[in-house]
This record gives sequence, C-alpha cells and structure tokens, in this order.
Amino acid sequence: MTLSSKDIKRVLEKHGFALSRQRGSHQQFVGLVHGKKHRVTVIANQKSFAPGTLRSMIRQSGLSENEFVS
Repeated sequence: MTLSSKDIKRVLEKHGFALSRQRGSHQQFVGLVHGKKHRVTVIANQKSFAPGTLRSMIRQSGLSENEFVS
C-alpha cells in the first residue's frame, strides 16, 4: 500500500483530525479517536512513505489499518 502525504491528510481530515501546527516540512494533525486525543506527524509533499513510517502514522492515529484505508 503506497499513500502520499495528500492521501494521508485526506484520511485524517475524514476522521476529524485537524492541522494543529507545522514546523518546516513536518505537519502535526490532532484528533479524537474513541474518546482519546491523538497526534499524527506527517511529512508534507511526500510522494510515498516506507512501510514502517506508514505503520507508525497509522499507530499514532489510533485508527485500525482497515479504518485508515477505507
């Protein structure tokens, strides 16, 4: 599964996350998932992410992999 930073931002916003801050190329999105606050760091303008990096962002979001890709 390859997702760009635009795809990841779209998924996060769909699940109620909002951009809270940006420093350089790193953007942080904050959202509530299952009643808990989660913060996800996304690198802006990235065409694809390594599998481990993508897994880390999914884990940070508090969403299951199925919720993230649907």
